[in-house]
Amino acid sequence: MSNTDNTGRYIPHQPRIEIMDTTLRDGEQTSGVSFMPHEKLMITRLLLEELCVDRVEVASARVSEGELEAVRIICDWASRHGMLDRVEVLGFVDNGTSLRWIQQAGGHVINLLTKGSLKHCREQLGKTPEEHIRDIRSVLQMADEMGITVNVYLEDWSNGMKDSPDYVFQLIDGLLDTHIRRFMLPDTLGILNPLQVIEYFRKMKKRYPDLHFDFHAHNDYDLAVSNVLAAVLSGAKGLHTTINGLGERAGNAPLASVQAILKDHFNAITSINEEQLNNVSRIVESYSGISIPANKPIVGENVFTQVAGVHADGDNKNNLYCNDLLPERFGRKREYALGKTSGKANIRKNLEDLGLELDEASMRKVTERIIELGDKKELVTQEDLPYIVTDVLKHGVQDEKVKLKSYIVNLAYGLKPMATLKIEINGKEYEQSSSGDGQYDAFVRALRKVYKDKLDRRFPMLTNYAVTIPPGGRTDAFVQTVITWSFNDKVFRTRGLDADQTEAAIKATMKMLNIIEEEYSK
Repeated sequence: MSNTDNTGRYIPHQPRIEIMDTTLRDGEQTSGVSFMPHEKLMITRLLLEELCVDRVEVASARVSEGELEAVRIICDWASRHGMLDRVEVLGFVDNGTSLRWIQQAGGHVINLLTKGSLKHCREQLGKTPEEHIRDIRSVLQMADEMGITVNVYLEDWSNGMKDSPDYVFQLIDGLLDTHIRRFMLPDTLGILNPLQVIEYFRKMKKRYPDLHFDFHAHNDYDLAVSNVLAAVLSGAKGLHTTINGLGERAGNAPLASVQAILKDHFNAITSINEEQLNNVSRIVESYSGISIPANKPIVGENVFTQVAGVHADGDNKNNLYCNDLLPERFGRKREYALGKTSGKANIRKNLEDLGLELDEASMRKVTERIIELGDKKELVTQEDLPYIVTDVLKHGVQDEKVKLKSYIVNLAYGLKPMATLKIEINGKEYEQSSSGDGQYDAFVRALRKVYKDKLDRRFPMLTNYAVTIPPGGRTDAFVQTVITWSFNDKVFRTRGLDADQTEAAIKATMKMLNIIEEEYSK
């Protein structure tokens, strides 16, 4: 059947692609990553309930008691919510030991690791293909008796197709009469390119047109996403991904990128709820301790930020610089960076978001100041804009309702740091002192005392603290401190720049206090 309408226009085929996320198994093999049992449960719930992936691979059997406990609480939760058949565990051809481990944890699905290349079969197992097939069939029989569903990994399948395709076919032929639900084809060492994926997958589909094949990519050559899409083009029915591309060595195919390309370039249908991709990515980033690069597609901090002023101008003129990757689609919004390349269009966009309007002369002055700051490599945020406007125009576009009148911070060997400060809030001065674990900690503790004891107010929660030297900076360069705050269910960042790290953090804190003072006044 032709994929064209009556005008001859091409209509893309709409394949239904099943997504199996393996963040909690293969993703946890990222160096330095180890999830606690309660973290595994939380991520499982997010993957199944919020992101709506079809299946999750949550662990490897026989790893540890902690892993057994994690799988047990996940399976208990999944059973109570009708999702147990979507929870899978990697197991081994070990005469039923993995099956019993999974059954003990309450699981119903095993992803059985078999050898997909002759080299692995002979040199790692020390067995002939016939012996390996016999051992696999023995495990499959036990699984049937225990009521456990089986999917099969063909480990090192990519090298198997390169070097020993007859072995791959012999293995599958020897298992065709069993109850295997899916044959999962991994590029275990990340050696394939898209053309090879197409070649090998088409051979598999031609020989076994009725089998369900998953593809599992690794990113050693930075080709995981391309290879995943080549597999879809060639008939793969399922794909394996991880959140943020976590995985051994260079990682796996990241779910966010795979989802966007499947939908936009292949017209494919998945179950994924795109609006939750960014939220889940941030939570996994927090649990894993692996930071998301700022330029990572879909979920990176900067990927929906226009920097050049000409782009902001184009967005004002019928979205000339927008593509299908609209940030709202992923629960985000477009931002316009402020720096030496911004131009008036970027600045105006940010001012509009803040509800500020400036005439052309004032805009020119503010633009010049931001360009000046950009030349010094300082990053300017939307939160900084009111202060820049006030500083440049000197006519109180925003009153500084919280002013630091004076402070002293002391650091002495063998003694806890101390801070004493005098602060003016809405025209009234307060003094307070406190000790702390560091100079800045002592300063914040003194502030908290003012807000709690004098004003009877909550103080924002500090959720992240980062210190950097601007790109190209030297040892005597300014220190930039970026602090993330949580207040009234809102999360925002403030920045401070100074030659002294504590002073930079204090500047960022004063910006924060003026922002929340606006909230109180409203």
